[in-house]
Amino acid sequence: MDARNTTFSIIKALAIILMVIGHAEAPGLITNFIYTFHMPVFFIAAGYFFQRKSLEHPWEFCSKRFKGLYVPMVKWSIMFLVLHNVFHYFGILNEQYGNWTGGVTHPYTWHTALQRLLLIVTSMSGYDEFMAGAFWFFRGLLVASIVFMVAYKLLDRSTHWSETRSVGVILAATLAFAALFIANKLKVSTIPNGGMREIWGIAFFAIGVLFRHVEHRIPRSLWVAAGCAALLIGAAMLHLHGMNNRGELLDVVTLPVTGCVGFVMLYIVSSKIDGLKGRVHRLLRYIGDNTVAVFVFHIISFKLVSLLKIWYYGLDFGQIGCHMVIHYNHTDFFWVLYSVVGTAVPLLWLAAYRRLRRRLG
Repeated sequence: MDARNTTFSIIKALAIILMVIGHAEAPGLITNFIYTFHMPVFFIAAGYFFQRKSLEHPWEFCSKRFKGLYVPMVKWSIMFLVLHNVFHYFGILNEQYGNWTGGVTHPYTWHTALQRLLLIVTSMSGYDEFMAGAFWFFRGLLVASIVFMVAYKLLDRSTHWSETRSVGVILAATLAFAALFIANKLKVSTIPNGGMREIWGIAFFAIGVLFRHVEHRIPRSLWVAAGCAALLIGAAMLHLHGMNNRGELLDVVTLPVTGCVGFVMLYIVSSKIDGLKGRVHRLLRYIGDNTVAVFVFHIISFKLVSLLKIWYYGLDFGQIGCHMVIHYNHTDFFWVLYSVVGTAVPLLWLAAYRRLRRRLG
């Protein structure tokens, strides 16, 4: 594996750990800090590896995207769909405790289950949000990468511009469309949740392509990384938005900045870690190469810590159904344990599964 691949594996590892910390309901400033940039990082990283030769083989590119994003999303969504009523039976999901917006989850009827299955297969929606809260990313990256490729191919066919110029035009057009989209409160009816995240995804995918052309100009100094972190802390204190389903016109200016600043920060830190090697390096590489496992299983893994928190505080067992974590007492440090377990347990399950498969095979 070449240096840039290992560096980007570490970038993805740090980003997925930050995602888990955010879902673990860390203190407000930490969560705000993370949400200003952590999801854009994944789209930028994906765009970085886009090759212009993909324009010559668009169906091959789309096929790889579907195999890498659509197939795992559908597979794991169906698993959670099948287990939904089982989780209800054991109280892991229940009607008494809902998510942070007050919603509750109910057992599925046969009709509801079939309807959700149809949504999963046809629109990459309908998955069980209470147990698979990060699954929107699969759809977002699939749509963003394919739309980007189509736009780039059409532009390249008619102009034959350089890659930086073509991608720069796509980025500018996407941001202009985002502003129009937000100002007029538009929605793409064919995309679940309206398409706002997918629009941001196209922009950050394009930024990833452009980053490859300026990578050599980025000073890999920890002082620069510290400056990036300081800017993001300021953004967190101002409660600037991340990649959510709703937006404000200000986001068209601020989100590309915080997303890029956050990516540069992780890029520098990851480059430094990549140069050190050792156990931390190997661990982060492993996490980065297996982010799908963390995406899929971190929320169900949180339930192990919720059991401990219920015992520690003497809470009603029904709070095991809280989404994503138990909300009781935000001043304690259970968020740290949630973060560690939410990252480690999916990877331990994955390692155990691979070992079992080798023995059986």
